[in-house]
Amino acid sequence: MDGRKRHIVVDSLGLLLAILVTGADVDDDAAAAELFARLDGQPMSKVGRMFADNKYHNNALYAWVAENADWELEIVRRPKEAEGWVLLPIRWTVERTFAWLGKCRRLSKDREKSVQSSEAFIWLAMIHMMLNRLKPKSADPVFKYRSAA
Repeated sequence: MDGRKRHIVVDSLGLLLAILVTGADVDDDAAAAELFARLDGQPMSKVGRMFADNKYHNNALYAWVAENADWELEIVRRPKEAEGWVLLPIRWTVERTFAWLGKCRRLSKDREKSVQSSEAFIWLAMIHMMLNRLKPKSADPVFKYRSAA
């Protein structure tokens, strides 16, 4: 099958903790165990709960989390009475991160030949974004010269 899926784990600020790029034919709940395994070695001691959307609802995944993780998995479900588009709590954090990554021209379309290079460029885009947050570019380049005078 053509295409790829990007599975990500983000913190509450939307910063990337783990990523897994798979073929589009890979089921989300099957990829989740491998994605969560990539969190091994991360400072996760204060994490008590992970949120995921309804695609990750699977008994095998719940069993994997119970055996391998110190946190619980909570599925964010769409309200039953809702019609049309609904803003789901917590889910917007992940969607915002995907939007940030989509601003990177190299990631706007997946042109990479391998999933490893695709993952690497996603990490690079997130590093670039975080560095820009630490030292943002000046909105007005003339301002720098005015303050020196």
